[in-house]
Amino acid sequence: MAHHLTRTIAAAVAGLTLASATTAVAHAAPADQQGDAPILIGHRGAAGTAPENTVAAFKDGRASGADFFEIDVQLSADGVPFLFHDSTPARTTNVAEVFPGRENEPITSFTWAELQQLDAGSYFSEKYEGERIPHLDDAAEVATVKTGVYIEIKSPVNSPGIEQVVADELRNDPKWSRLVEADKIQVLGFDELSNRRFAAIAPEVELQQLSSVVPPRAVVETWATFADSVGTNYRTLTAQNVEDVKAAGLVLGVYTVNSPEAVQYSLDLGVDAVTTDFPIQNQRYLQGQPVFPGAGVEIADSVNNPAGDDVQPEKGEHVVLRNTSSASVDVSGAVIRDAANNILTVGEGYVLSPGAELRVYTGPGTNSAEAYYNGRTASVLNNGGDSVALWVGPRLLDVFAN
Repeated sequence: MAHHLTRTIAAAVAGLTLASATTAVAHAAPADQQGDAPILIGHRGAAGTAPENTVAAFKDGRASGADFFEIDVQLSADGVPFLFHDSTPARTTNVAEVFPGRENEPITSFTWAELQQLDAGSYFSEKYEGERIPHLDDAAEVATVKTGVYIEIKSPVNSPGIEQVVADELRNDPKWSRLVEADKIQVLGFDELSNRRFAAIAPEVELQQLSSVVPPRAVVETWATFADSVGTNYRTLTAQNVEDVKAAGLVLGVYTVNSPEAVQYSLDLGVDAVTTDFPIQNQRYLQGQPVFPGAGVEIADSVNNPAGDDVQPEKGEHVVLRNTSSASVDVSGAVIRDAANNILTVGEGYVLSPGAELRVYTGPGTNSAEAYYNGRTASVLNNGGDSVALWVGPRLLDVFAN
């Protein structure tokens, strides 16, 4: 079992102290720069600023200066390792246009040639029209010895033999092997049996066990027999979890930590590594720089789970925008995008005066100067916690997490 990254992260986080969990404030001050920064990983490349698991997102991840960007690998029907997160192509491709009726078929049922016919960028914005589903090796072309790659083996039950395929690529392709030698590769996954298989095949490669919650210490100690680190949801993490992981000699990472406030919350708990959809913005935060310079409008709140139904006339789930500047700001056409790429918009004619707020609802209602209704019939915000990003035109103005 490899332990290079364990030592690297342990050195990088010297000086961080374990603190009790506290509720993240709405807009935190810059991170304390007295201690060293955590390991920073761009999630699915940089899924908050470019279409996830595309070369464009990998380039954003690299441009941020993050330590790694993360990818999801699966096998096509003819055995080609490709990069894609979901189990079906419906959410992030134009499959309905190219292969009508196959929207909900397993993504692994498509051949590599078929996958290459899909547009994987337009769902995010017109700017990315024509982005394709990448081959595993495309990530190595973007990575450097400064910004390496986290390779998540996604749903291995749907890609039999994928552990061997990935191990062979890492060993035999010079682009990958140089990254392994530089300690800039880590393989990870939720499936423990798959992780154990990979550890047996390629013990020289760093390995992370993912889990939505950290189990009791006795289980974590069994993970330490094949893994180097644990990755978990920061929203479920407790101080006891941190203690258990560290006691087992494992490095602790958290996902998907999108707002600067959530990053600071995680650091206060004592985590070693942070995975985020917004590596560019959160790198600024960690470096004590303005995260959204000159933005003028912020997300003041996201009401994901209101009393009663999430979607109801004149009420229900909504996001609150606030003008924090000294000048009026036109937010007409603004887009509010959550972590799953659900989108709420603001209609035309909405200009916020200094200090003014606007509630942007998912459901139906009567538009006013203080409220805009999207008229949807189903909720989009995750009641268990979500992050939402505010875009006005091509500009990202804020990210809020709850």
